[in-house]
Amino acid sequence: MPARRSPTRSLPFLPLLLGAALSLAAALTAPPTRAQDAPATEAWADVEAAARGQTVYWNAWGGDATINRYIDWVAERMDERFDMEVVHVKLDDAAAAVSRVIAEKSAGNVDDGAIDLVWINGENFAAMKRHELLFGPFASRLPNFALTVPAANPEVVTDFTLPTEGYESPWGKAQLTFYVDAERVQAPPGSMAALLDWARAHPGRFTYPLVPDFLGTTFLKQALIALTEDPSVLAEPTSAHDVATVTAPLWDFLDALHPHLWREGRDFPSGGPELKRLMGDGELSLAFTFNPSEPAAAVAAHRLPPSTRSYVLDGGTLGNVHFVAIPFNAAHKAGAMVLANFLLSPEAQARKQDIAVWGDPTVLDMDALTPEQRAAFDVDDASPARLPPEALGRLLPEPHPSWTEALEAGWQARYGDG
Repeated sequence: MPARRSPTRSLPFLPLLLGAALSLAAALTAPPTRAQDAPATEAWADVEAAARGQTVYWNAWGGDATINRYIDWVAERMDERFDMEVVHVKLDDAAAAVSRVIAEKSAGNVDDGAIDLVWINGENFAAMKRHELLFGPFASRLPNFALTVPAANPEVVTDFTLPTEGYESPWGKAQLTFYVDAERVQAPPGSMAALLDWARAHPGRFTYPLVPDFLGTTFLKQALIALTEDPSVLAEPTSAHDVATVTAPLWDFLDALHPHLWREGRDFPSGGPELKRLMGDGELSLAFTFNPSEPAAAVAAHRLPPSTRSYVLDGGTLGNVHFVAIPFNAAHKAGAMVLANFLLSPEAQARKQDIAVWGDPTVLDMDALTPEQRAAFDVDDASPARLPPEALGRLLPEPHPSWTEALEAGWQARYGDG
């Protein structure tokens, strides 16, 4: 039976404010014929001067109230310090922003785009790079980018196996983390095979989000890595392999799993927030998130029971860095760069990592910070729902972006509305 989909909301793309551009802003928005190169001659102070008074339209996922509040805080800081207005254009899926920029390019809009900054990674970055929709390279021009120490942390310059080449700026980390209600689950499953056995023994107590929600797709990738005969092929484009053969074990696994899921696999949660709500309501006993701190944050906010405990699978779990990028035709490139730089500041990164705020892990290298800056990241948290960083275990790399597209298409063909 096809899975029931959640209704799709219309996206609130806001009109652009028109005005005379400063000379630097004009240079930053010169019409490109390809992915536009960022001028490297202007001093950072000039970029900040050009950004003052701009309205920056930041297209970012809007499906979590906690994240939305953090973005609101960022907007307040940008207003106070740069007289900049940051408008959070809330997306259901970053692919909608990619489609918008493609449409603008097709219409000949090369310097007055509706999107100034976009939260993307993975297949969406690959699509923008492939269609030459990115402004840059700009990341190395951000003063705070040096605090990520890319030479020692290559994950901040690699997105789903693809080098970012300065066309993205990192701003957070993620790793797939499972969590259980320990009063219901004494021995949580440590592998995908064990998860199937557990689901059979506890029908209706587990599920995963509706694909193509990013968390639902992440579950598919995690399962494929565990089940495929040679996981190394996933680092290569699908064009180099027989997709049907590689993915066959995944579909066999899901065919066996679905009858034992919540609502027998006929319905799926819309995303991570609904999955967490089902755990909080006691409908599920086992769930997962892409933010290792989220279970502890939800316990502190009384959205999950105190008996919540987190863990990772025995063989490791998927992890990645998430980024922001600037479209080639962004109308306010200077403001977008200043915003991206602030997102990498110790102040913004420490606040983002605080579980009382969001709990999203930092991309900064602590060795690059002063003792005072490092102190802001110290965690005095004895919550048993939170895993310490050393307990997260082995981090598995993301597959090539083409596998995401193949898995989502395959899932829709088998379990979607058809």
